[in-house]
Amino acid sequence: MVDISTKISGIKLKTPLMLASGILGTAGTSLKRIAVFGGASAIVTKSLGVEPRSGHKGPTIVKSIAGGLISAIGLANPGYEAFKEELDIAKEGGVPVIGSAYGFSFREYIEVAQALESYGASAVELNLSYPNVGKTGAFYGKHTELSYEVVKAVKESVNIPVFAKLTANVSDIVKVAKACEEAGVDAITAITSLEAMKIDVNTGRPVLGNKVGGLSGPCIKPIALRCVYAITKEVDVPVIGCGGITTGEDALEFIMAGAQACQIGTGILTRGITIFKKIAREMEEIMEKQGYRNLDEIRGIAH
Repeated sequence: MVDISTKISGIKLKTPLMLASGILGTAGTSLKRIAVFGGASAIVTKSLGVEPRSGHKGPTIVKSIAGGLISAIGLANPGYEAFKEELDIAKEGGVPVIGSAYGFSFREYIEVAQALESYGASAVELNLSYPNVGKTGAFYGKHTELSYEVVKAVKESVNIPVFAKLTANVSDIVKVAKACEEAGVDAITAITSLEAMKIDVNTGRPVLGNKVGGLSGPCIKPIALRCVYAITKEVDVPVIGCGGITTGEDALEFIMAGAQACQIGTGILTRGITIFKKIAREMEEIMEKQGYRNLDEIRGIAH
């Protein structure tokens, strides 16, 4: 019998497979559905801010190479105050709900994180990596000192675990990860989408309304895997792999690179919401064939 359960900062997961922020994460009903019918062991909400945002003008999503997507949603969200009821519904799914928070200042990150804690979130994931909305997200994630200060400020203001989602759009993601670890972060999520764009050759104009968006999907998996491998070699806090995971083999690669768990987003569009069940089954089949009994036996063996 293969055991693929895991634990992150005291949060028990029946499998290492979590819903990534940004996919079907705005409505409590869809989050609950992914937990109940999809098989996700934890769900991460859409990134929430202090004020509601309508996001960028369309088009906001365009297909890219190798099953990837380039999106520029613009952090569209209802604001944290309007999300309490949705989080209550999401919790009915019976798995940990992790609230994603972004801010345009330290104060805003703290305000959203405290609200999510009061709503009953199991943890808060700080979006330090959103690639195309001014001085938020990636603005903080691209600066070691700012990443440290944001994490430290939020850690001092809440009692639930704090995760930091990092971007690979930096010269050295390991330095940022180390700064977050020094600030007391409980786990690191790596990585978010990569800055990208597409041009319509018929018009000579960028396809996305915002011109630049974030590339996600299988095409970024090798980059995400490299980042997880590099980070887990240098930090001691748990790392959650994210980026192009669509099969059991993908997930096992991230575990072997040192990840404690994996987040899945774009893969839902190609394999449906039950992708979590499918990947879990594929992981178990591969591990059983190789003679592994649990994830601890393979975690980090690539090192």
